[in-house]
Amino acid sequence: MTEVIYKIVQHDGGWAYQVGETYSETYPDHDAALEAARRAAAEQQVGGQTRTISWEDSSGQWHREVSDGGDRPETTVVD
Repeated sequence: MTEVIYKIVQHDGGWAYQVGETYSETYPDHDAALEAARRAAAEQQVGGQTRTISWEDSSGQWHREVSDGGDRPETTVVD
């Protein structure tokens, strides 16, 4: 199973959460960024409908696959 880790970090004059190499918007303080990360992590747990999705990998290659709406990643928020 995939694990998504949300890290709370200082970013762009404020605080943000980081997932991999991607940063969220900037929040004015640590607590606001932490709350936003917790909300985002919780939303990752919500199942959806099975759909066909398209996505681009790091080499620029596009892929098309069926995504099971119940196949949700595990999430962790690191404060």
